[in-house]
Amino acid sequence: MASVRQVQITFDCAEPERLARFWCQVLGYVVPPPPERFSTWDDYSRSLPPEERDSWFACVDPSGAGPRLFFQRVPEGKAAKNRVHLDVRVGTGLVGEERLAALEAECARLVPLGAVRVRLLYDGHDSCIVMQDIEGNEFCLD
Repeated sequence: MASVRQVQITFDCAEPERLARFWCQVLGYVVPPPPERFSTWDDYSRSLPPEERDSWFACVDPSGAGPRLFFQRVPEGKAAKNRVHLDVRVGTGLVGEERLAALEAECARLVPLGAVRVRLLYDGHDSCIVMQDIEGNEFCLD
């Protein structure tokens, strides 16, 4: 029997802190406190060698229920569709027009944060909105 108790989701990206703070706004996550001995994340970053500064950032679900999101800087840009993506579950238990209205309301909230609406998938009963985050990573409002 596996003994895994937690899962972390890792994003390769160009700007870890910026992307982490975007996802904090999307999911209601928070930035965890900096490591011991540091009063701020900036203080921590300044303690690192220059090539390691701003190379990663993380955010967590304040309730502890959701996975930690970890963002690591990589030199290459996004080149293809994600092989894994997040579904942001805003329409759970809703169907038809009620579900579509909930998804559209969340889309309207996220676009001013920098998210991009890609397309609506709707068959009259079930629906989702395909989106992109501020670095072009696909996710769905589901």
